Amino acid sequence: MMDIVLLGAPGAGKGTQAELLREWLPIPRVSSGDLFRAALEAGTPLGLKAKSYMDRGDLVPDQITIEMVADRLARPDCKDGVIFDGFPRTVAQAQALDRLLSTMGRQIDLAVYIRVSEQTLLERLGGRWTCRAHGHVYHRLYNPEQVPGICDIDGSELYQREDDTPETQLRRIQVYLDQTAPLREHYLKKGILVEIDGEQDIMAVQGDLRAAVRQSV
Repeated sequence: MMDIVLLGAPGAGKGTQAELLREWLPIPRVSSGDLFRAALEAGTPLGLKAKSYMDRGDLVPDQITIEMVADRLARPDCKDGVIFDGFPRTVAQAQALDRLLSTMGRQIDLAVYIRVSEQTLLERLGGRWTCRAHGHVYHRLYNPEQVPGICDIDGSELYQREDDTPETQLRRIQVYLDQTAPLREHYLKKGILVEIDGEQDIMAVQGDLRAAVRQSV
């Protein structure tokens, strides 16, 4: 059993690395952003509350986030561990997660901080576009579509989500620096924090991540 937290600013590549890691271990990836969007699509009260914060680029209040994560951890596929992507985002959430896992006889075994410069973050975040039909993601620099504005897979229109615009991205990075960065200190004190250079190519980052997992076992 292993519970892992991936840390890093928006655009650091946590989602991509979590998916690659999930295929290797395998344990499920638990993303607070995915949980929020699923709850919104289902029209749940928690999802509607979360949307107003996400659209502004603000952090969703801890109570809403923790309730969603607790529901996810109660599912059978999480019994052998999970990869947390985008959660926790504050020290208070990390402490709540510690308490939640403790009631299950578990704890965070490894926290990995994916380090990326602010300039690179803005380049990555500003070029992201999503297809309307099924949410396929493209990037004008790193993964461009073949026909401008059209999804290669299903032919639907590509659009830029409200939380992908440059203005929102700048705010997201500032929110991260102000409220999320102290998580590094939280996990450093526990002796489980490892830092990885997130400006390498994707598979190099994944190689460092897997090495960190092996060393923590």
